[in-house]
Amino acid sequence: MKIDVVTLFPGMFAGPLDESIVGRARTAGILDLRIHDLRDWTHDRHKTVDDRPFGGGPGMVLKPEPIFEAVEALRGAETRVILTSPGGRPFTQSVAAELAGRSHVLLVCGSYEGFDERIREHLADDELSIGDYVLTNGALPAMVVIDAVTRLLPGALGHEASAVEESFSDGLIEYPQYTRPAEFRGWSVPEALMSGNHAEIARWRYRQAMSRTAAKRPDLWEKYRWRKPAKQV
Repeated sequence: MKIDVVTLFPGMFAGPLDESIVGRARTAGILDLRIHDLRDWTHDRHKTVDDRPFGGGPGMVLKPEPIFEAVEALRGAETRVILTSPGGRPFTQSVAAELAGRSHVLLVCGSYEGFDERIREHLADDELSIGDYVLTNGALPAMVVIDAVTRLLPGALGHEASAVEESFSDGLIEYPQYTRPAEFRGWSVPEALMSGNHAEIARWRYRQAMSRTAAKRPDLWEKYRWRKPAKQV
């Protein structure tokens, strides 16, 4: 898979995306990730990418010219152009899976007061938000998207089942996990996990995932209840 990123702060991406799963995926050729400086598509000596909003108001707005030029230079026939923006649709595990099935994603990072509306209307295919809060710029959201998508690429994880069994993969928060020692400071691992009975372990994990989701994320629990009938456990 290929991911291009257009940003005003390419230096922010050095380090986080060179390590761990994303770094290994890049080294193995599973992910072709390229970071581009938006200012490379400007033509004035000040490398101007923003200007004051029409109608007045605080802050600056990203100009259409450099972004259109950047996207048109990088986009191919199969490219999905995505803006990172607080007003975008929520980024979820299902959206990550959707993007992981594509051959090329182009992420354009928002900054300042956002994008000239003509970028949204005539250039972008989608907008994504990682949460209902405001960050300094769209570099961190782009990194979150890249990390979540990379984990779903074939061969990126050491065990292919890992991506399937993680939190949110089936709409539930993941069940509790334990490791050795079996007893620590008087706290013991649940007997079901020590039984060796795979069916019993699966039932315990499913029940724990349901109860944990209902307690900690009632919003997810309501969606799960109505979307998918509970298994017979």
